[in-house]
Amino acid sequence: MSSLTLHEAEPAAGTARRPARRRGTALVPTVTLLLGALYCLLPVAWVVIASTKSGSELFSTFTFWPGTGFTENVSDLGTYRDGVYWQWMGNSALYAGLGALLSACVSAVSGYALAIHRFRGRETLFNVLLAGVLMPPVILAVPQYLLLAKADLTDSYLSVLLPQILSPYGVYLARIYAAAAVPADVVEAGRMDGAGEWRIFTRVALPMMVPGLVTVFLFQFVAIWNNFLLPYIMLSDDEKFPITLGLYTLLEQGASTPALYTLVITGAFLAVFPLVALFLVIQRFWSLDLLSGAVKS
Repeated sequence: MSSLTLHEAEPAAGTARRPARRRGTALVPTVTLLLGALYCLLPVAWVVIASTKSGSELFSTFTFWPGTGFTENVSDLGTYRDGVYWQWMGNSALYAGLGALLSACVSAVSGYALAIHRFRGRETLFNVLLAGVLMPPVILAVPQYLLLAKADLTDSYLSVLLPQILSPYGVYLARIYAAAAVPADVVEAGRMDGAGEWRIFTRVALPMMVPGLVTVFLFQFVAIWNNFLLPYIMLSDDEKFPITLGLYTLLEQGASTPALYTLVITGAFLAVFPLVALFLVIQRFWSLDLLSGAVKS
């Protein structure tokens, strides 16, 4: 009877040792992720802390202790050159908001057509789009400038907006999402009911594609908001600069006027808020039911 008890106790000891080994194995990726998060968040934390310091506090010591000059920094930034910083913010909102909206619309129509309709050359066109996804934007910047210069559109708002409307990655993502979210049976049912292709797209397919298009809009908004090279090449009038290019000009002037460094840091900190607010506002659309469009139709 004692031997039976001994045999029954051995598996229990083995199972007790197994979770301990699993916990030790899981500790390595957890620590790696924490170190990666710390590496990414440390510069952000420094910008937040540095924006609260006055010029004397910023250059005297390097600490992560908050300063007392945040209100003064924001006031100086708002009054610099009659509030040109807020004009840069408005320009960025125009470029990113309108550009991302138009890009999402073009991606929706193109992605739906590539996913649902069968036509000659469809796969070839899709492969060309994939090549566009792999193409670095820096390679396209100079040809885009030359094309817009021929059309006499450089140094205008359109010179920054037009190249952002067509996003190969947005079309690719919209096609993949439309193929997965829009059932072919629903499209065929709409055709049998006598609905036209545009009506099927707007009333049936488009509501199903909303979560994917929100993702396209967010990606494109962030890409345009953070874009520096294209406005740098296209624009010469600083009143049309986006926030990235405007802060760069302040940084260049800071080499001769160190007091402007506090404005650059405070401006970089404030420029993050629109992105955070946008994410918090539109994240609820990701939880929509993918078939809600078919039910409503």
